[in-house]
Amino acid sequence: MQTKQLFIGIDVHKTSWSVNIRTDLFDHKTFSMPSEPEILINYVNQNFQDYSVECCYEASCCGFIPYRRLSLAGWSVKVLNPSDIPQTAKNKDQKTDNVDCRHLAKQLRSGHLTGIYVPDEQHEQLRSLFRQKNNLTKTVRKLKSQIKGELLYYGIKIPQECDTVKWTKRFITWLNDLEWKYSSGHSSLHSKLRYLDFARREWLTLNAELREYVRSNYNNDFCLLMSIPGIGPTIAIGILAELGDIRRFNKFDHLASYVGLIPSIYSSGDTMQVRGLTYRRKNLLRSYMIESAWVSVRRDPTMQEYYRSHSGKQANKIIIKVAHKLLRRIWHVVRTGEEYKTGLTNNASVATS
Repeated sequence: MQTKQLFIGIDVHKTSWSVNIRTDLFDHKTFSMPSEPEILINYVNQNFQDYSVECCYEASCCGFIPYRRLSLAGWSVKVLNPSDIPQTAKNKDQKTDNVDCRHLAKQLRSGHLTGIYVPDEQHEQLRSLFRQKNNLTKTVRKLKSQIKGELLYYGIKIPQECDTVKWTKRFITWLNDLEWKYSSGHSSLHSKLRYLDFARREWLTLNAELREYVRSNYNNDFCLLMSIPGIGPTIAIGILAELGDIRRFNKFDHLASYVGLIPSIYSSGDTMQVRGLTYRRKNLLRSYMIESAWVSVRRDPTMQEYYRSHSGKQANKIIIKVAHKLLRRIWHVVRTGEEYKTGLTNNASVATS
């Protein structure tokens, strides 16, 4: 006997859901409900006993809470990247919540939808902490730029011994001791300095907490990553926070695609165009990988030789190749559990693959 199937498309919002329910035979109902998964679970249990249930919704500000709570009911749940959902001209011209949830249910029933990876709660919250630290990094940089911009605007020259990339205690003291003609200028600068001091202290606190947490919970993978030239503590933590368990990627090409270190290709008939890196990426992680590639070229003889072998090409294109190779090393050491050993004759299979 054929299994009875139920397909549910959900358009998720903060306070309400639009839901379309259809079976393998017919369209059942489209309705709105409060954003409480248990209400939908109870409705299905009352009206569709012995049905195999599949449901889906677009990734949104509500995160993975609907996924986890609906999965506890034994349902197969997919969280969707909106750009992966097939669309028609009609869907774009007539867009409502009811239309969207019906479209999701239809596509789910036809088997055209692929869900994104859903991290476990521990990984998800580690990622949140790492991104907060990254936000603080941006805040500190922005404040430093604003302070120097204000000095330039008012024609205040920074002493040569203080005008460096790294802000020394001597420079901070000089800023605090600046005399202004009017108190409003003094207040403007010192407000920025107080904000900068708070952001830097908060950054240091989060950085220490991140390192302690990763060493307590992911120490083995952290040490494996740190064995690779070009991978420092910040990058290693970023990889663990953004990727989670790298072992889930059975093929390296899947990992490279996930990070975004693959080309965007257009092919039609006799026309073949490579349009640079794909727009689909883990933006923060990809930028970190490229940053690490420059460090790796300076520290690892194998990477130096690889970089030299492509001399004559644009440096930014070569470094993408280095980043791709560096990502392969990361995938290799984590999957094998063997630390990377620097040297032209070591790890030949990794370096040439």
